Amino acid sequence: MSQAEKWAMHLAAAQQFFEREGHLKVPRTHVETISLPRPGDGRDEESLLKLGAWVANQRSRAATLTADRVDQLSAVGMRWT
Repeated sequence: MSQAEKWAMHLAAAQQFFEREGHLKVPRTHVETISLPRPGDGRDEESLLKLGAWVANQRSRAATLTADRVDQLSAVGMRWT
């Protein structure tokens, strides 16, 4: 799986969390379950993502993220401070 695919999966998980909880103050230990279509047969496959650690890492790396990635995260409810 490419880095871009991993990014997209975590971004989808962040959006799912935000829609459910109304914020992205994700506890560092939180694991989010997302369903994605499997290549080939199209059936959904569940993936467990360490969303809390990922969100914390993105916040700590904010200065080095591309403007596009900052915009994507801001669009799903990321607060940087």
